[in-house]
Amino acid sequence: MTTTNHTTPTGTATTTAPTAATRFPAGFLWGSATASYQIEGAVREDGRTPSIWDTFSHTPGKVLNGDTGDVAVDHYHRWRDDVRLMADLGLTSYRFSVAWPRVQPTGRGPAVQRGLDFYRGLADELLAHGIKPVVTLYHWDLPQELESAGGWPERETAYRFAEYAGIVGEALGDRVEQWVTLNEPWCSAFLGYGSGVHAPGRTDPVAALRAAHHLNLGHGLATSALRSTLPARANIGISLNPSVVRALTDDPADVDAKRRIDALANRVFTGPLLKGAYPEDLLADTARLTDWSFVQDGDTALIHQPLDFIGLNYYTPAIVSAPRAERTGPSLDGHGASEHSPWPGAEDIDFHHVNDDVTAMNWPVDPTGLSDLLLDYTAQAPGVPLYVTENGAAYEDKVVDGAVHDPDRIRYLHAHLAAVHDAIARGADVRGYFLWSLLDNFEWAYGYSKRFGAVYVDYETQTRIPKSSATWYSEVARSGGLPAQD
Repeated sequence: MTTTNHTTPTGTATTTAPTAATRFPAGFLWGSATASYQIEGAVREDGRTPSIWDTFSHTPGKVLNGDTGDVAVDHYHRWRDDVRLMADLGLTSYRFSVAWPRVQPTGRGPAVQRGLDFYRGLADELLAHGIKPVVTLYHWDLPQELESAGGWPERETAYRFAEYAGIVGEALGDRVEQWVTLNEPWCSAFLGYGSGVHAPGRTDPVAALRAAHHLNLGHGLATSALRSTLPARANIGISLNPSVVRALTDDPADVDAKRRIDALANRVFTGPLLKGAYPEDLLADTARLTDWSFVQDGDTALIHQPLDFIGLNYYTPAIVSAPRAERTGPSLDGHGASEHSPWPGAEDIDFHHVNDDVTAMNWPVDPTGLSDLLLDYTAQAPGVPLYVTENGAAYEDKVVDGAVHDPDRIRYLHAHLAAVHDAIARGADVRGYFLWSLLDNFEWAYGYSKRFGAVYVDYETQTRIPKSSATWYSEVARSGGLPAQD
């Protein structure tokens, strides 16, 4: 048994010892994750052109306080220091995304080698420190030129994504073994084209459904492109953000509300990905909007590629009901305020908070949803390894005497890692956990107002300060198990 020391949020040293009952499997990846637009900055350097998030963040009123990712946390210039920070924390893996417009500025044609060189250097530095790189090809920064041509609602974008995937695979395939095609395609489709709270900010329910299909198609085409390029040892998967949907009551109307949201949040992706077909109830629920004729013969077969793993991102469950006679406030779906719904064909469904323990995002803390999610996907995709590719929380972090103590985040992480451990004990093949996020950063439409990082960033000076949660997570990673809860 290994004994580890850590500093508690009060600053006093204690000793904890993970027991055999709280240890994770040998080889379990202890990682953290980031996204290119949220951390890199340098948006006009080395040939990079605008993405939809550059355009969106520079549009007045779209992002809180008018914040942009122009500088973000300057990772483009500070990446060596950031990798050393990961090594100091004992991380064994790091999931980062490639900025499409840094590699292929117009979304088509030859690559910019300076852009690829940045990611080559980052991967090499990670490997030199014993940290396994995991590459996400798309974390929402579509080249603006492709959006101007129609974006994800247009079929051509899926083919352009496959071309880009092949370029990056060829450039990094000798260094990177684990590949994620898309991160959270639900957000790209339904927040980007439905509610409009994410880039590109369009509010067209049919465009959102078309985008969902073409993201699915892009995943399938990109998977084929990667398999034709990468060494046989490579693993290819996708990171989804499934909603753990629960009915508010056992009333049949509430149970049907759960079914409707599950179709739009989850089965619109898992249907073609895992079963090779879109669910019939989804097609029926949205028939008044579209006949789905944008799905061409053979598309679902292209999407239904073998997966080497599935990444699951989890933050909070969704509690839903049929519409109530009177709403006491806005429907709390947790995806930002908008007069437009991200739920085509289910705009009337109500979302509820039944838990007052919330993060700074006003998301209820419920780790049971994570274990339920892992067990659900174990049943849906038997034999396919799972990774928690995002999990974390934003809190109101403050620097006091040069340190940042965040006991609420430690409590959150402990509870959610315990949920992962529970799922493993019940048969889930979970191979790794990626804390969201390594660094405080640009939190999309919330700008710099929300801090998810294990490492605090002073945005004026770019100083990095590991929070107490970073120290705690470091000790978990080094020991391979959870300490007794304080």
